[in-house]
Amino acid sequence: MVRINKLAKDLGFKSSLLIEKCQEYGFVNIKHHANALTDEQVDLLRNKLVKGEEQAVAVKEKPETPKAKKASAEKKDEGSVKKVSKETEPTARRRIPLWKQKAREELIKGRWKEVTKVSQQKRPRRFDKRTKEVVSKEKVSVQPTEKEEKVTIELPATVKDVSAALGVKAGDIISKLLIGHNIFATINQALDGELIEMIGIEYGVEVELKQAKEDEEEFSLEEEVDRAEDLMPRAPIVTFLGHVDHGKTSLLDSIRKTDTAASESGGITQHIGAYRVETNGKSVVFLDTPGHEAFTAMRARGANATDLVVLVVAADDGVMPQTEEAINHARAANVPIVVAINKVDKPEANVQKVKQQLAALELNPEEWGGKVQMIETSVVTKQGLDTLLDGLLLEAEVLELKAVFKKPARGIVLEAHVHEGRGVIANLLVREGTLRQGDIILCGQAFGRVRAIYNDHGKVIKEAGSSTPVAISGLSTCPEAGDKFYVIKDIQKAREIAAKRERKIREVSLSGRQHVTLDNLYQKIEDGQVKEINIILKADFKGSVEVLKKSLEKISTNEVRTKILHSGVGGITETDILLADASDAVVIGFHVVPEDRARTLAETCGVDVRLYKVIYDATNDIKDALEGMLTPDKVEQILGSIEVRKVFKVSKIGNIAGCYVKSGKVLRNSLVRLIRDSVVLYDGKIATLRIVKDDAKEVKAGYECGIKIAGFDDIKVDDIIESYEIQHVARTLNKE
Repeated sequence: MVRINKLAKDLGFKSSLLIEKCQEYGFVNIKHHANALTDEQVDLLRNKLVKGEEQAVAVKEKPETPKAKKASAEKKDEGSVKKVSKETEPTARRRIPLWKQKAREELIKGRWKEVTKVSQQKRPRRFDKRTKEVVSKEKVSVQPTEKEEKVTIELPATVKDVSAALGVKAGDIISKLLIGHNIFATINQALDGELIEMIGIEYGVEVELKQAKEDEEEFSLEEEVDRAEDLMPRAPIVTFLGHVDHGKTSLLDSIRKTDTAASESGGITQHIGAYRVETNGKSVVFLDTPGHEAFTAMRARGANATDLVVLVVAADDGVMPQTEEAINHARAANVPIVVAINKVDKPEANVQKVKQQLAALELNPEEWGGKVQMIETSVVTKQGLDTLLDGLLLEAEVLELKAVFKKPARGIVLEAHVHEGRGVIANLLVREGTLRQGDIILCGQAFGRVRAIYNDHGKVIKEAGSSTPVAISGLSTCPEAGDKFYVIKDIQKAREIAAKRERKIREVSLSGRQHVTLDNLYQKIEDGQVKEINIILKADFKGSVEVLKKSLEKISTNEVRTKILHSGVGGITETDILLADASDAVVIGFHVVPEDRARTLAETCGVDVRLYKVIYDATNDIKDALEGMLTPDKVEQILGSIEVRKVFKVSKIGNIAGCYVKSGKVLRNSLVRLIRDSVVLYDGKIATLRIVKDDAKEVKAGYECGIKIAGFDDIKVDDIIESYEIQHVARTLNKE
């Protein structure tokens, strides 16, 4: 873009003259010397005015009146010819070819592009240099970057992010999503990982997906190397796990009552989620979790919340399924286990049986030469409570639990709620460092300055060291249980990171949000997201509603069932669509249609609306959908029998079996089992199937071949390789 005054200065014209010429050429928007011209307009003006050719055309083509001819002749006779500029004088005198005159006539009519091709005049060098730079910049911005064979995209990613990574225009991706996948997407819409990979395949680019970097890196919370002189012992953090009704809660309550300070009143004590017990001058922190599911959920968030696990087993009941699950969860977290054999006061208690059951699960008691403390306890008689606390302190000494108290606090969020008078109350467990009143903390999507700190007895304290459960106020919103919290210095930075996390979570939720329809129900059930089909039913008469309800409820199965959330008489309204949107339901209308606003809302929200005129059509559609959702039966079909006649040892590859197909056939993608002396030694897949040196898809009976079994080399002559495949046979509701 070039302004009028700048172009006039370059060409040696007055701005007023240039504006007048612009008006003649149809540039009606050019009225002031500060107005800007496009590159195309500049080119045309330069072509026409740089040597005065435009003036010559104007003089040549403007018809002269008799009066004008007379005045011109008089001026020539008197020798008073009007002066022309030095630039235009040579051109005005020379004769202009006819083809140029026609071209310029087309120019005056507005055909700028054709004239540019015909009469391209030489431009000043500085102009050429400037225009080349402009053109090169335009090419860089318009043309897509060269595609790479493999790109890495960080999730969550929008259409714009995928466009930049693949070097493809965002509009092309949006068009491909609409045409190929029937997805109406915007440039800022987040896409799921599977869809991004499919787009990459369509453009011939391998896409590697990765999750966003850890938030610690976002604000440079680097792990500092703790100095040995700064490390101090800290209290162990203990979680109780075990089977239902084995006495976990009762045992926790009894242990808590042994602490004299626990009797003090406090409004937050009941909801802190953790508490500290003093014994023999030392402290033990107990996490009050509902079970191993919450324990695992917190560990899944990356929060290593506990140091020890107390496995509670009832002496009268023994090891139960949830007991084994708790053991597996503790082992997966690599946490030591202390067993509390509870309810030993009951007459039917059998401690030795419990120990034998635990030994079978590789939890051997110390008196049997193992390493697991097994302490007999009773809530009724208070037996073993002090011994259990001493045992936990002993385990803590073995683990040598230490932390640095003189540094900014870090820890995890146990739970959070909104208090009417205090605002957001977050229950935290300080893992290391010291949390002080006035500190700026960041946890999940929440941030803020610590206004007040309450201990597990409800008292206000100024600071809390490592392994201390506290409740704080002052956060912007409620964080999620299991979120990590950090103390940082800059509140503005905390605000930015919290907003960024909230935006990422929102993008992930939007990209992953997809309502249940009769078409995608099978995939959602496979993913474990759906156990039932929610239905909103609307019909024209009450009798039709009742008949449809009974018909739809009858076709439920043990695996997937239909659930009528709402039914009524009349058309489908916005309220019906909003309910379906909130509950992932399918809307079925019988002899009714959606209102206009309801139809628009359904399209916007992606709610599946099905309209029927015959009851059997509705029930058959649901029945077909349910039959498609049933897990198919797996049937094994033997394909062929192959005899190993020779074994070839190949370096870096392994043993290859030289085989003869005795019956049937063997396929390259078939499953195989190796049989020796009527015993199956290995069951796996074929890695390579060849005839001589050529790869083969199939080898039939009577032919020889070479087979490499994936992950197995113990092959001997006379072994039998049996090829088979698993066929999935669809089930019907009649089989249920």
